[in-house]
Parts: sequence; C-alpha cells; structure tokens
Amino acid sequence: MPWHVSTNMGVTKDMPWHVSNMGATVTEKKESIATRVAYGKALLELGKENPNIVVLDADLSGSTQTKFFAKEFPERFFNMGIAEQNMIGVAAGLSSTGKIPFASSFAMFACGRAWEFVRNSVCHNMFNVKICATHAGLTVGEDGGSHQIIEDLAIMRAIPHMTVIVPADATEAKLATRAIASFFGPVYMRLGRSNVPVLFDEKKFEFKIGKAQIIKSGIDVSVFACGVMVSRALWAAEILQNEGISTEIINVSTIKPLDKETILASVQKTGCAVTCEEHNIHGGLGDAIASVLTENHPIPMKKTGVMDQFGQSGKSDELLVHYGLTKEKIAEAAREVIKRKLIN
Repeated sequence: MPWHVSTNMGVTKDMPWHVSNMGATVTEKKESIATRVAYGKALLELGKENPNIVVLDADLSGSTQTKFFAKEFPERFFNMGIAEQNMIGVAAGLSSTGKIPFASSFAMFACGRAWEFVRNSVCHNMFNVKICATHAGLTVGEDGGSHQIIEDLAIMRAIPHMTVIVPADATEAKLATRAIASFFGPVYMRLGRSNVPVLFDEKKFEFKIGKAQIIKSGIDVSVFACGVMVSRALWAAEILQNEGISTEIINVSTIKPLDKETILASVQKTGCAVTCEEHNIHGGLGDAIASVLTENHPIPMKKTGVMDQFGQSGKSDELLVHYGLTKEKIAEAAREVIKRKLIN
C-alpha cells in the first residue's frame, strides 16, 4: 500500500492512506468502534482514579454507555430521568461543591432541550461541567430528523466559556474524555451512535484540547475535518492522490478554541481549503474555519456538510450518501477550490 508513515501518532491500516510525517503511526488493527463506547469505558477508568467524578444521565445509560460507571459506582451515578434541563442544573450544583460532573444524554436533548440551563447555570457561572452528548448528527440513523441534531456545534460554540470537542475515533474519544476530566471549565463533547473506523494508535496518539492534528501532509489543498468525516477525508485524499493532487488532512477535533496557528500554517502552504462536517453548513466547523481565514488569510474555500436541511430516518451510511457527506463530494470540493486558486 502506498503509505509514507511516521512515528508520533496513529492511523490504522484499513485503507490505502498516505500518512504524513506530521505524526501518524499505522497499526494492524482493522476495527470500527463508536465514540460513545470509548467514552463509557474511559469514564469507568476515571471513576477508579478520581472519587470526585460523578456521572448523570437522562434515563439513557445503555445508549450513552454510562452504564459501566453506574454499575461500578452506583453511589456516584444519578439517573435524572427524562428531564435533561434538571440534569444540567443538578450537574451545575454538584460542580459548585467540587465534584466533576459528566452529564450525558442524546445530543438533541443534552444541548437542544437543555440549552438555557447550559447557558445560564453552567457557562455563565463557569462551572466545571462536562456535557458528553451521544447520538449526534445524521448517523443516529433510523431515529430520524427529530433526534438527528445537526445544529449542536453552532449552538454550543456560541456560548461564552464553552469548549467544544468532536473526537474523530474511539482512541481520540477515550483520550479526550481523560483530558476534559483534568481541564477546568464547561465542555461540550460530541459523540456518535454508529461505529467509525479506529484511526489512531492509542500508544502513539496525543490529544490536546485546542490542538488540531495534521494527519496527512500535502501541498495542493487543505482539508479540515472533524468527527466521522475525518475518515472520509482520508478516503478522499486517496482518490485525489490517484489524480496527482496532494492533499493535506487536518483533524480539527477541538472546534472551540480553534487552533488558528495550525490552520493558517496549512493554508499558507496550500492556498485553498475544504471543510467537512456531519453538521449543518451554518455555524459549525466550516463557519469557524471561514472566520479565521477571512480575518487572516483569505483564500478559495468550500464547505461540505448538510445543506441547511433536517435529517430523516434511514441507515446511517445511506444518510451520509444522501446528504453528500462522502469521499467523492470531498474530492469534488477539493478540485473546485484548486481550480479557483489557479484562476486567481
């Protein structure tokens, strides 16, 4: 397989990806794991290490994977019932006593239904609450448009003091869970229902809040992706490589605060950019990147994401295709911005 691989972080050997010397280590594993599963297992580990960690759930512990923590530490687990607003309010109160609350539910409810409590009870008071919401985006699948929140990144990044994180795979989800437990302040972490390819080698990968990772170096176009779209960006890079186009892939797992330094360094080299997200094109990763580029280094850019529509019931992979969140669409966007760059 046509890979050039370095030794600092990891990408699995599932696909013929060309990985840069910015730091990716190939593993032999071929597996897919949902980020929510990695979150649940990380919580269990953290519970054994830190008695101040408490977990709240809105009657969905089996789905959010907080069930592992609940079984091991029943005295530190609180099932708040189908009352997400109250769950966030209680989490804020627990934080005020020195506890480190992790509050989980479906993303639609944890940030959508409970938004006022997140804003006024948690962020306004700068309480140390971790909102780790599962079942985000279109890959909720058959649950349909009422549960497929594609606005959550826009909603949460607009709140002052809130840190917003979208892990790309199970390895990053696990390490991000550990990182936010040690970080003081409100955090929203977006997790998925469906299995996604394990990209990174846990023994080599390093997660830092606020730091984007260049996982494939290139000189013709910068592709910024988060969550499930990181693997698809890598697949798109293989398509483009066969056409002689060198693509730089950046995993932007922290949406807020953005790693402006890495973003600008990449586009100053490539001269054009594409963003990829399982989210509405309004208010998410694409708009965040566009803001940085507009203010600092205007270049041709195109956003790929959900085109201002609600989701619908269907299998997760089929929905990604239906809404254009595919390697082919990413490659198409890359060709477009390269053409615009050359014309300019």
